[in-house]
Amino acid sequence: MSKSTSPAGKQLWTGRFSEPTDAFVERFSASVDFDSRLALHDIQGSAAHARMLADCGVLSPDERDSILAGLEQIGEEIAAGAFPWATQLEDVHMNIEHRLTEKIGEAGKKLHTGRSRNDQIATDIRLFLRAEIDAISSELTRFQRGLLDLAEREADTIMPGFTHLQVAQPVTMGHHLLAWWEMLERDRGRLADCRGRMNMCPLGAAALAGTSFPIDRSATAEELGFDAPTRNSLDSVSDRDFAIEFASVASITLVHLSRMAEEMILWASQQFGFIDLPDRFCTGSSIMPQKKNPDVAELVRGKAARAQGNLVQLLTLMKGQPLAYNRDNQEDKEPIFDSVDTLRDSLTAFADMVPAMEVNRKRCREAARAGFATATDLADYLVRQNVAFRDAHEVVGKAVRYAADNDRDLADLSLEELRQFSSAIADDVYAVLTLEGSVAARSHIGGTAPEQVKAQVKAARERLA
Repeated sequence: MSKSTSPAGKQLWTGRFSEPTDAFVERFSASVDFDSRLALHDIQGSAAHARMLADCGVLSPDERDSILAGLEQIGEEIAAGAFPWATQLEDVHMNIEHRLTEKIGEAGKKLHTGRSRNDQIATDIRLFLRAEIDAISSELTRFQRGLLDLAEREADTIMPGFTHLQVAQPVTMGHHLLAWWEMLERDRGRLADCRGRMNMCPLGAAALAGTSFPIDRSATAEELGFDAPTRNSLDSVSDRDFAIEFASVASITLVHLSRMAEEMILWASQQFGFIDLPDRFCTGSSIMPQKKNPDVAELVRGKAARAQGNLVQLLTLMKGQPLAYNRDNQEDKEPIFDSVDTLRDSLTAFADMVPAMEVNRKRCREAARAGFATATDLADYLVRQNVAFRDAHEVVGKAVRYAADNDRDLADLSLEELRQFSSAIADDVYAVLTLEGSVAARSHIGGTAPEQVKAQVKAARERLA
């Protein structure tokens, strides 16, 4: 096996070792290829740490100012794509520290006083996830607003509601879209809860047992926008439950998006014909010129599986680790990054696509008529005529079988035909057998009545305000 050294001539921690790290081990253990994504958050945390050390008398004002100026220059290099990343320096932290020392000399070596890479990475990931949750929440809210606009537009559009993918009762498209909205609203709440629990600052917990330097952890926590410092140094550096929680939220949200995607895929098919998705979100076939494939919806449905895999990976990663930090945790970043990107991009796609879909109102209404969707309304009508529900259920079942045998809808049967099943049926029955009458009758909170749908849209907008 070959030997290697860092760009500076030796690793930053080699005092204990009698030989340099093997070149293969350097490549195998390096994380800079992916954790460099945390660089600006790492600089943010380092700047706060330097200011705190100076305030506590550990650094001189000149050393602090030199460190802050060097970190600012490094941030500019990174933003410009000019930073010299080195695999031999293992990770984002040591790359930045090495570059800082190159730029400002001895003062750069003092920045790490009172901290470890263990609390440093725990802080970086929290800063990263907090910012990403804010961006994701913004996209989720944008999607919710677009759904509300579409639900309001389609508040009167009658369509079939399904159970077991069989026509069950008539609803409106607006009512159905509000069901999607409610899923997203719970997801928004879960994101907020996750953000709140992770917003504790591990910086200053050091490797596992804190530091003997007179640091002010509350000062760094406040500067970095955390609610408070973490309370236990062992727990601060060793656990990743905040990342697991985010991965769980991402997985649940993408399951919701996947269910929406499945419905859009069905609705856009020729067999349903309920919607037409914008061309810019679809693709064609390499061999069949007539095809218009709902690729974006299918991709989101597929990407939900990635998020679920990331969650399982993080849970499995943590399940056997003793306290405190273990190198296993280097493997937490890629699934976290992937879940962040997958969720954010999926929300962006749906926020752009779904409000722009066109609803075929005529086809939706025809489909609602196809499966005796008002049968339950007829049973309820009979109950109001003092027929026991179980008897009413049997009466309507016989009426449905008769209508099906004659290829007609319940509303098409004459009063004489209906009364052969129950003398309790009178000529006012047709008010409940129409699709419009059916949806309008369910005017309670959460019901299908168009006016109730519009009221729920208004209330939902107020929740997002």
